[in-house]
Amino acid sequence: MKKTVLTIISLIFATSIFAQFGGPPRLVSPEIDGNNVTIRIRAPKAIKVELNGAFLPVQEVETPMGRMSRPMPVEMKEGDDGVWEYTAKDVVPDFYTYTISVDGVSMLDPNNLKVLRNGQNMSNYLIVPGEKSELYLEAEDQKGTLLKVWYPSPAFGANRRMYVYTPYGYGETNKKYPVLYLQHGGGGDEDAWSSLGRARQIMDNLIAQGKAEPMIVVMPNASPNQLASPDVLEPIPGPSLFGQDMESDEFHAGGAYTKSLVEDIIPYVESHFDVIAKKEGRAIAGLSMGGIYTLYTTARHPELFDYIGVLSMGFTPGRDAKAELTPIKDAGYELYWVGCGETDMAYDNAERLLKALDELNMEHTYFDKVGGHTWDTWRVCLKEMAPLLFK
Repeated sequence: MKKTVLTIISLIFATSIFAQFGGPPRLVSPEIDGNNVTIRIRAPKAIKVELNGAFLPVQEVETPMGRMSRPMPVEMKEGDDGVWEYTAKDVVPDFYTYTISVDGVSMLDPNNLKVLRNGQNMSNYLIVPGEKSELYLEAEDQKGTLLKVWYPSPAFGANRRMYVYTPYGYGETNKKYPVLYLQHGGGGDEDAWSSLGRARQIMDNLIAQGKAEPMIVVMPNASPNQLASPDVLEPIPGPSLFGQDMESDEFHAGGAYTKSLVEDIIPYVESHFDVIAKKEGRAIAGLSMGGIYTLYTTARHPELFDYIGVLSMGFTPGRDAKAELTPIKDAGYELYWVGCGETDMAYDNAERLLKALDELNMEHTYFDKVGGHTWDTWRVCLKEMAPLLFK
């Protein structure tokens, strides 16, 4: 352990000294050459260096949430001057995260300033350019704005934080915009859709290309145990919702979350932004746990949303799917969109949702050209769903 700590300290110290007083040239990492990705790190005293990246080969593993595919770590090879290197070949164009392990200690790539947070874990990211990933890149000119907004939440008895995306040109006229309320999954927070999901870049590009209607996207913190992301505020004291009965109303309501969405978030947005404050101007969607909140909210407030999206989720076995969907059918809606692939651990739940929609003769759109329960799936779902909203 002592040797490992000294290795990490020497690596950080060397990087700092080189940056201030010169020394070995800065490494290029990541280096993207076509579909090949090379990661490098200088660690002359290290014994073993491994790369953990979403662009590496995957293996099936059992998790508390079910069987999932996860990338396998690979050993990097040491070359000249203590530089460790690994090249992944034929990487499919996409958005990827990665970390490096030096003698068992996980760390960021010191040569890559592109960093994001997934819950309480930090990682680097890279984008391999190509047809699939083009919407994840920054728009050339027509960029919207991402706001971090604190709002009062009587449901929680405190102020909470959400992210609000406003499209290019917002505020320059008296135009009112429709709103998509976009929810993250369990373990996420208000930062998830904009960082891991690339929501701003996707919406900027779709709107600039004329493929999606200009809209506001509200990304709340849907965690019942947080007022804001954990890098800003400590979680709210109390038992985790995940320890409760997963069939209970309290679990499906997210404690006070869905109450806050209806009574706090929507009224705040409609009083502080130029929006269409009518059913036809509202959409709601969510992934995984956020999909459960979407199902719960729309069943109890079918008058609020004309556009509904459920990503990587559906009805758990103990819920009465047709009873939950009937109020939505009776109230009417414009779009019911479901996105889930067969390899997704939530596929059985999605099948129960799709079966109930069919039995009730409720028109819906089903998109299954996605993989597992990952951000790769949810970015694609947003790309496919957003152009269908508010048409």
